[in-house]
Amino acid sequence: MGAWGPDSFDNDIAADWAATFAEADDFSLIDDTFDEALDTEDETLDADIACEALAACEVLARLRGKFGARSSYSETLDAWVENNPRKPGAALLKRADRVIARVLGEESELRELWDDAGSEEWVKAVQNLRMRLTT
Repeated sequence: MGAWGPDSFDNDIAADWAATFAEADDFSLIDDTFDEALDTEDETLDADIACEALAACEVLARLRGKFGARSSYSETLDAWVENNPRKPGAALLKRADRVIARVLGEESELRELWDDAGSEEWVKAVQNLRMRLTT
């Protein structure tokens, strides 16, 4: 995983996912991404899947008007959100919270990578995303 910072779009995987999502006209890619993250609850969550899942959560937070860090890597997605004002339903937001708990959990390769790097900034960024989804 090529990561250059702790924010959701500060890695190649999430940036690629966002570019794919920006071509969508519904939430099916978000649903599929969440399925992939949650269907592996009995095994370690792959770092790439976790990065995509966090990007999917960012879409929902942004649709709620709670934008996180904006950058050239989120620019296309941010434009999509601004041009597609939709409100995510409660069930989808609840799934997003489960996904974030999974990403932050002990059986998360992405969490392990950030722990090994000695960076608490990533945990803070993910907790901020969770707050933007739930409040």
